[in-house]
Amino acid sequence: MNSNFDRTLSREDVLRRRSSLLQRLHIDGPLLLLLLLLACGSLFVLYSASGKDVDLLLKQASSFGLGMASMLLIAQVEPRFMARWVPLGYVCGVLLLLVVEVMGHNAMGATRWINIPGVIRFQPSEFLKIIMPATIAWYLSRSSLPPSFKHTLVSLALIGVPCVLILRQPDLGTAVLILASGAFVLFVAGLRWLWIAGAAAAAVPVVVGMWYFVLHEYQKQRIHTFLDPESDPLGTGWNIIQSKAAIGSGGVFGKGWLLGTQSHLDFLPESHTDFIIAVLSEEFGLVGACLLLMVYLMLIARGLVITVQAQTLFGKLLAGGLTLTFFVYVFINIGMVSGLLPVVGVPLPFISYGGTSLVTLMSGFGVLMSIHTHRKWITKV
Repeated sequence: MNSNFDRTLSREDVLRRRSSLLQRLHIDGPLLLLLLLLACGSLFVLYSASGKDVDLLLKQASSFGLGMASMLLIAQVEPRFMARWVPLGYVCGVLLLLVVEVMGHNAMGATRWINIPGVIRFQPSEFLKIIMPATIAWYLSRSSLPPSFKHTLVSLALIGVPCVLILRQPDLGTAVLILASGAFVLFVAGLRWLWIAGAAAAAVPVVVGMWYFVLHEYQKQRIHTFLDPESDPLGTGWNIIQSKAAIGSGGVFGKGWLLGTQSHLDFLPESHTDFIIAVLSEEFGLVGACLLLMVYLMLIARGLVITVQAQTLFGKLLAGGLTLTFFVYVFINIGMVSGLLPVVGVPLPFISYGGTSLVTLMSGFGVLMSIHTHRKWITKV
């Protein structure tokens, strides 16, 4: 009996030591495991979606490695140290967007990148997906909650400046995500429901004004296509029609890996980026799609747990904003691919091909790890 007790105790000691080691390295075990699962699944699906393009697969694997290094590095930084540099990060982010406005690299009719020939090409708006919620969390954590009318207006102004610059690129999808990331921090901060209702009512004339004065013709066409894809089945409605055909043809268990017809016969455009979940659904069916959604839900649940357990106001607001923004990522992409939302060009997190987006997402989870593993300091930011 004593030997059994000793064995049980030793197992508990091993588990405790492992947990302590991860804590000292500032790594959250559940988050790391779920992210590694998504990384492996992404490469598996991307190989098929890209038409067995090994070079593209190696680029994505390299981006995962860079993103993992970025995540682990950011996790070592204490949240209070992050908070000190948030204002500078916001200013630098806006300045980079102004550089894009003046001398950005144009591709496919949009000017969204800064290109340094022979060195790097990156999309500055991606970094605002982390900088924006951090900025609003830093600003609101310096005063009492719920936020006053003045603090709410200042927060909205801080959100609005980069959103307007990103809309001019034009990049509606990224602008929506950055708007959501800042708005979610306000929501977590306890924004009054009366003000939320007022903002929803005010959104109606704003949307009408955007339709006539802000949206480009191709963006309006996407909304027309969303409402009636069959109106132009060989033109703007092609993507949605083929995407829904791919999802439906997969059935419950799918056609099998590398056996999808919509992507491999080039019926499905952008199969390795925005519409990659259609490839996954065709080859792995409803079961594969549900397994992916389960991993996403576990990631979101873990983020909400970290939000609740955060010991500082800055950490709580930032963790909540990042987690809810990640939910919007998943919701918008799956909604647009399945025809429930207009197409706005939002990639599927960790699954779609894309280097800057992937590194930004991993960096965001590095911030969550930092908030969770640096819980001893209690000084107000």
